[in-house]
Amino acid sequence: MIRSHSTGKDLSNGVSHHVRNACSLSLAIALAFGATTAAQAAEVLTHHVRDAVSQGTAKQVGNLPAGQLMGLDVVLPVRDQAGLDAFAASVTNPASINYRNYMTPAQFTAEFGPTQNDYDTVVKYLTKYGFTVTGGSRDGMDVQVVGPVSAVEAAFNVKMHTYQHPTENRVFYSADREPSTGLAISLWHVSGLNNYSIPHPLFVKKSGDALSNGTEANKLVSHATTGSGPSASFLGSDMRAAYYGGTALTGAGQNLGLFEYYGTDLADLTTYFKNAGQTNKVPVTLLSTDGTSTSCVYSSGCDDTEQTLDMTQAIGMAPGLSSLVVYVGSTDTAIISAMTTHSPLPTTIGCSWGWTPDDPTTLNPYWEKMASQGQSFFAASGDDSTWSKRNEAWPADAAYVISVGGTDLTTSSAGGPWKSETAWVDSGGGISPDKIAIPSWQQISGVINSSNKGSTTYRNGPDVSANANFTFYVCADQTTCTANDYGGTSFAAPMWAGFIALVNQQAAANGKANVGFIDPTIYAENESGGALTSTYTTDFHDITSGKSGSYSAVTGYDLVTGWGSPKAALISTLVP
Repeated sequence: MIRSHSTGKDLSNGVSHHVRNACSLSLAIALAFGATTAAQAAEVLTHHVRDAVSQGTAKQVGNLPAGQLMGLDVVLPVRDQAGLDAFAASVTNPASINYRNYMTPAQFTAEFGPTQNDYDTVVKYLTKYGFTVTGGSRDGMDVQVVGPVSAVEAAFNVKMHTYQHPTENRVFYSADREPSTGLAISLWHVSGLNNYSIPHPLFVKKSGDALSNGTEANKLVSHATTGSGPSASFLGSDMRAAYYGGTALTGAGQNLGLFEYYGTDLADLTTYFKNAGQTNKVPVTLLSTDGTSTSCVYSSGCDDTEQTLDMTQAIGMAPGLSSLVVYVGSTDTAIISAMTTHSPLPTTIGCSWGWTPDDPTTLNPYWEKMASQGQSFFAASGDDSTWSKRNEAWPADAAYVISVGGTDLTTSSAGGPWKSETAWVDSGGGISPDKIAIPSWQQISGVINSSNKGSTTYRNGPDVSANANFTFYVCADQTTCTANDYGGTSFAAPMWAGFIALVNQQAAANGKANVGFIDPTIYAENESGGALTSTYTTDFHDITSGKSGSYSAVTGYDLVTGWGSPKAALISTLVP
């Protein structure tokens, strides 16, 4: 990541001497690491340059200064991709003898991770070019480094330019071509070579949503809210009452992780529980995965609304968690690498951010690693209705991610049980705009049909859903808390992460493994031979009314609410 923004000035003449020196250095180091010439440089196996750059639709406006520092996360490939594909598929398949026979992070590294020699070779290569190693690990399959632009250009055979963004009013930086190295081995990805896509939190404010849809804010919630918070708003504990309704399971002994691009001010979490008349007993840890600050203060221009609401929803659903760790970073690979290696390992994870990836295959090794280690990763499906290239909500359409859509929930009373639920009008969903192939569990007969209008070629989403309407109590940014102003699938994803903590607690009590990646299990349990099973109506609230964009909620699976929201009985199904 660039630590400061470019001035946009064209500095090409001023760095010509440096470039000549860098080219000589590049050749010398290439020879030292097994490549005879720059033309034989090893490739990096994923895509890094956006179409706007490669096709020339983004106008170049300058060059990054040679001495400006950049932070990169250099990712090594897995050692046996075919073997990993097979293991991840078998360990998550309820019909496999290997079902839920998970690996530890150390076992994963021994079987699929880079060799110690390859890892050390990459570290040596980077340090030879003048980079300082700041993090990463062999278990995490990455090396985090900081170095000047000149080192980036020399080590990866690129030029770092600045460009006018084609759709946003800002300048972004990017490598001018795909990176390559003087290594005799290939790399998987180099995170931080552009900032074309800035990750955005997937919550939405009622006033902003009303403005964009040409309506009045007070018309967005048609029913009276029934929460136990201020102004009858919903608290996280109300979601627990509606979707679980019991008291025995609290998430005790479980470790939950939250994926965040910014830190937070825990004073806002304290304020929330104080105003709600509740006490938080879950220890919260803010963990920087790559040196990114874990502090977020509004007076300094940082908004912690997303981060705080994620915590309140996860803790509300699972108030007895052993730990909640907020993993903060500047690149997706750095955050997820840490999530797959940290001790204690987060077995259930919520992500309420969306972005467009350089290459949708970049995180595949990490998704499969999580599946192999028994980790559940829930991603908000987005708040812009039907998925498209314009409003996609990656990573919700990734195959090994559990995509969470939005509903409009009513409870029977304040803090009471579930009463009714319809589709939320802004719930993200549809057919994968990243052209992710349809996974095997969505190919079960009857899942995709003429009623839900899904694709038989590409991945469909969401998988499940929960309340996302403008009915929540939110405290953030060290200021006055709000009631019934915020909504979004960003509330639903950490809710589900918390619910699975309850499931994993039950699994531990039964002497069984974590439930891990649940999609293959719930699809198989809900649909059989082209017909819905009795288990489905026992385990899920089937959302059959309402629509979002191009799709409507229908009986069974649909592309607005997935299979629907959870009932307590789902716990017994997932932990038989």
